[in-house]
Amino acid sequence: MSHDADSWDRATLALRLLTVENANLGGAVIRMRASPARDQVLAALQGLNLRKIHPTITDDQLFGGLDLAATLENSQLVENRSFFHTKTNALLVMAERCGTELAAKLAQVMDRDAGHMLLALDEGAEADEHAPAALADRLALHIEPEGRMPEGWRPVPAGTGLIDPQKVTATAQDIKALAEIAAVFGIDSLRAPLLALRVARAHAALHGRTTVTDADLNAAAELTYPHRATRVPQEPDAAEEPPAPPDDTPEDDEAGDSDTLSLPEGDMLVEAVKALLPPDLLAGLVPVGTSRGTSGAGAGQKRKGNRRGRPLPSRPGRLDGRARIDLVATLRAAAPWQPLRKQAVPAGTGLHIRPSDIRLKRYQEQSDRLLIFTVDASGSAAMSRLNEAKGAVELLLAQAYAARDHVALIAFRGDGAELLLPPTRSLVQTKRRLASLPGGGGTPLAAGLQQAALLAQQSRSKGLTPTVVVLTDGRANIALDGTPDRAAAQADSEQMAQLIQTQNIAALVIDMSKRPQEPLRALSARLGAPYLALPRADAERLTGAVSAALDS
Repeated sequence: MSHDADSWDRATLALRLLTVENANLGGAVIRMRASPARDQVLAALQGLNLRKIHPTITDDQLFGGLDLAATLENSQLVENRSFFHTKTNALLVMAERCGTELAAKLAQVMDRDAGHMLLALDEGAEADEHAPAALADRLALHIEPEGRMPEGWRPVPAGTGLIDPQKVTATAQDIKALAEIAAVFGIDSLRAPLLALRVARAHAALHGRTTVTDADLNAAAELTYPHRATRVPQEPDAAEEPPAPPDDTPEDDEAGDSDTLSLPEGDMLVEAVKALLPPDLLAGLVPVGTSRGTSGAGAGQKRKGNRRGRPLPSRPGRLDGRARIDLVATLRAAAPWQPLRKQAVPAGTGLHIRPSDIRLKRYQEQSDRLLIFTVDASGSAAMSRLNEAKGAVELLLAQAYAARDHVALIAFRGDGAELLLPPTRSLVQTKRRLASLPGGGGTPLAAGLQQAALLAQQSRSKGLTPTVVVLTDGRANIALDGTPDRAAAQADSEQMAQLIQTQNIAALVIDMSKRPQEPLRALSARLGAPYLALPRADAERLTGAVSAALDS
């Protein structure tokens, strides 16, 4: 059977488990873009009586409250009913655009009442576009079928009359196996093994069993763990295998390595989960016992700013529990209509306010700034002025710390670039990483610029304003594909610089060579960035140049 067919079989099983009554699985993330296949998947869940919610839903609509527009119109108190006033199953559309505030509120509802089911419809096109982790952690299943939908595919609901999953028994060894497998794959959340146990019980109930079996554990591990895994179990080295125990060792001796599974079927479950890790995920996971070179970035709330700035003119709108009413602007909008409204309601006294009069306060959104230090740690840079470049970065770090800016550190050397420090405000941590930065190898300038552009894009999606600060001697000799080709490396560097410029990312180029380099001056022009030669850059000029780049 093909991999695509297997993925559709798992999707079928997951959909059937969602329809098992009293399973308390929380729900599922359905990662599919709009298509006939997705329509079929949602059609299979019609029996759940799903109600749609969207990322811009207001608190009044979600939790109930005063309906101001209806109250003003009817001259009596009108309240909205809570979305969750009954056992409601919710379908969150565009879950990848769900903000952290809404995710936290939905998570609280799920923690308070396990009877609610949430299906998060994730339509993300990029790897960093996904449903909020706070929600995904509470949803047992992840449905993401691959390839074409099999002809005639139509999952059959679980039906009624099944054994109550709450009455299905599991042994202590079953629970221990699920917990150990979660640890092997680097799954830190305790919800994962708890949800896996619920999946195992629901799977047993679906097949008419009152006790969890190995088949139920296997299905639970396959459906619950692959999308949560953060690392791949490392195969033991044959040369390091411990010697066989002596023959007189008691058979019931339970001493052993605490990091290994204590159950005979544990290895089989690990391999089952490992086989389902997608290829692109395997490339990004780190084997157990090794350090992570780079840190990934999740998707935050997409907005232009993340801090409140100066007031802006008020706008017409509807009170939604988040915006604040501008009373003066509202009265000013209602004033011209008072004579006409008093004629329509002669007996009325006081002001006549209509929903169309309401004005809401607005503020200019300001973004926290992010300085992305992209430092050349190649051999040529080390021979020239790497230590002085580190000193220059420390000057800039002091300025960034005073302004409460975020900073990130990228180093490029050898045949590629590495994110040494994701965006942070920790000055001590940044200085420590900078001090331990070694020098040597080729100069993959294009890779450094590419990594900086990618990080800048990710930071913008979180409401940060990025500025790329490049410190290099400009002697690029490693192309993007890792080959030592000076001409190709120069062309790739210019292409990446053009990419940064077209994305309107502020930048600053600091030439750390002993003498100013004309190619680097040309590169800064392609970046649309100021050029500063380190030999002439004292502390005042450095801080002034960065300030100019930030304010541009």
